[in-house]
Amino acid sequence: MLRVVSLTLVILISAAATAAAEPQLGDDLAVCRDRQADAQARATACDNLLNADRLTGKDKAIALTVRGNTQINKRDYVHAIETLSMAVELDPDYVIALNLRGLAHERKGEEDLAMADYNLALQKRPTYGVPYNNRGVIQLRRGALQSAIDDFNMSIKYTPKFLLPWTNRARARTLLKDYDGAIADFAEAEKIDPTAPQVSGNRCITWGLMGKYDQAFADCNNLIERQPKNGFAINNRADVFMMKGDLDSALKDYNTVIQLYPNNVRAHSGRGQIYERRKDLAQARADYRSAAYSLTNYDELDVARARAIAQERLAALTPREQAAPTGRRVALVVGNGAYKNVHALPNPPRDAKLIASVLKDVGFQTVISVNDLTRDKFFQALKTFADEAEKADWAVVYYAGHGFEIGGVNYLVPVDAKLAADKDAETQAVALEQVIAAVGAARKVRLVILDACRDNPFAPTMQQTLSLKLVDKGFSNIEPGAGFMVVYAAKHGETAIDGEDGADSPFSTALAREIKVPKVEIRKLFDIVRDEVWSATKHEQQPFSYGSPPGREDFYFVAGK
Repeated sequence: MLRVVSLTLVILISAAATAAAEPQLGDDLAVCRDRQADAQARATACDNLLNADRLTGKDKAIALTVRGNTQINKRDYVHAIETLSMAVELDPDYVIALNLRGLAHERKGEEDLAMADYNLALQKRPTYGVPYNNRGVIQLRRGALQSAIDDFNMSIKYTPKFLLPWTNRARARTLLKDYDGAIADFAEAEKIDPTAPQVSGNRCITWGLMGKYDQAFADCNNLIERQPKNGFAINNRADVFMMKGDLDSALKDYNTVIQLYPNNVRAHSGRGQIYERRKDLAQARADYRSAAYSLTNYDELDVARARAIAQERLAALTPREQAAPTGRRVALVVGNGAYKNVHALPNPPRDAKLIASVLKDVGFQTVISVNDLTRDKFFQALKTFADEAEKADWAVVYYAGHGFEIGGVNYLVPVDAKLAADKDAETQAVALEQVIAAVGAARKVRLVILDACRDNPFAPTMQQTLSLKLVDKGFSNIEPGAGFMVVYAAKHGETAIDGEDGADSPFSTALAREIKVPKVEIRKLFDIVRDEVWSATKHEQQPFSYGSPPGREDFYFVAGK
């Protein structure tokens, strides 16, 4: 009898719990469906429903689309595409999911796939204004200005209260030198949202190109006063100073942006132009390299133009006639272990000493070996090395120490780094782009070796911001440009293993051994290192390589006879 009562109680309790849960699920469903709901509340409600596996059909497609949008905001484009693809599979006519998947593809650098999604969304709903704007942005970036304007016209026709097609059409008209038309578009946008940064920030440039500098500075200054750390606005003001011929003020603004955002492509490109005008060609080349060798696949229009200028000027200023005899090889070896604000790493200085010794043994003319670099010392070492790389055929950087990825950017961690929040990474750590820029000065082999896929030591206490994705382990996968090779000690999401009892790490041990073997081509060498580490760590660590040296020539650490 007791068992029956107990069972009855269990059933009653279970039923009560289910009944209590149902209203919550109902509330969540209403919020998840509501496109006017608070974005965070809607995302939470949709996630609750998906996690409870209580949705099917169109409702599940809606919830997945909301989740995909959240992933886009966190710059997690790979998972966003996967999530939104599931939504489209559930509801092929759900154009919001198609448009968002297109946006994720676009941000990932996959413009053709993005265009396909935008086109499909418009095929299914020709009056949907948002994909017209997004497609127009790609046309604008590609330089197809009239096609871009046609798309912005359609977006305005079907969504006249949508701010972005107005400001984007104004930008396109500015490029076509239809300045009056651009100013008229900005005025219409201002009626929709008088405080929108897209209005004053972009109109600043249009006024500048018209030679109306007072209006230009009024717009830029207004935005900067409201948002003192808005790098876009400060760059635009610097550009207007350049138009006016006030190089000192322009330089001050570019320096401000670089201090706030050390990897800013536009600021480095603009500053490089100033140094070039002032005949400081070494500094100009350094800035152009920083702007030219970025690892992101997606650029805003202004960034793409700035990068193109940097690449063009860097090629023009490369001192070919000063190049050293063929075969000069230089290396920078960094071992960061004595961290001040997180746990120290005993292995990196030992690993760095091993690799530096081997590179000297195989004939590298210059090997700069440094340990325990603060951020300032790290940048100083990269600058010194870039000067050496300009005179070399090979430039190699080996780094051992803490490293991680935040918001799609890979960072190496100086020993004095102190990251309270993920947004501090750019001003506390050293972006991989800066290392790529340093080796980029070499004529043939540009190689970066990262023995740094260790756990993010700041993760337990680091504050996360909504717009950035925080990775606890390792680096993200990147695709360097042609002629570059980046080698990771462990693939994305894995952690490199230190040596036991004071021994060198499995990766540095294998690398040091294989570098000395004659007549092993560099691409093959890293395949061999990968296999050796995979075996030595019992399949716990697998090195990974991206990019490659120029394809028409073989390269050897030891050429043999």
